[in-house]
Amino acid sequence: MVKSSGKARRGGLAASPSHLMHRALQLALDIYAEEAGPDGLTQRQFAVLEAVSHRSGLTQTDLVRATGIDRSTLADLVARMTARGLLDRERSTLDARAKAVRLSAAGEAALEAARPRVEAADRRILALLPKAKRDGFLALLAGLAGEADAAPDKARAEAKAAKKAAREAKKAEKLARKSARPDKPTKPTKPGKPGKPAKAARLKLVEPA
Repeated sequence: MVKSSGKARRGGLAASPSHLMHRALQLALDIYAEEAGPDGLTQRQFAVLEAVSHRSGLTQTDLVRATGIDRSTLADLVARMTARGLLDRERSTLDARAKAVRLSAAGEAALEAARPRVEAADRRILALLPKAKRDGFLALLAGLAGEADAAPDKARAEAKAAKKAAREAKKAEKLARKSARPDKPTKPTKPGKPGKPAKAARLKLVEPA
């Protein structure tokens, strides 16, 4: 009896990237929560403060791009963090319709206190992998995050290309219908009237001098 290989038996949840990533995320968040403690910043709060610390005056649209948090969740998060005094909001100098956020003194203090805890959580997560695979693991995560960041622009470009292709197809179809129509018959040349020479024959004769 030939034994099937482990690769051949692999299937179901064990072969599902979405399931495995969800399990890995649960593990990472559990480790983060243990290191941050009950009074610490949540992972999303830390991400927002860290992003704002690198570039003050970000709008909520900028924060969506920087953190990957969806727009509605981010709006609620920024509102609650502002109420807690971790962020200050003001009108953007670049767009009068948008609100920009900055770190408050309390937010800066909270971020400084959280950084060592986050670093400890990151070390624990990476320690679960062999040293030789850690850089590759981070590169894969960065690649997936980059694809997530590029997804909206790709979707817009694909929609634009689809509209252009539809216009071109419609134009080609119109030209095809036009070329398929039978040519209109040409009108027959009218004969000259009786007793009157044709136009060519009516040319004025020049008598020789």
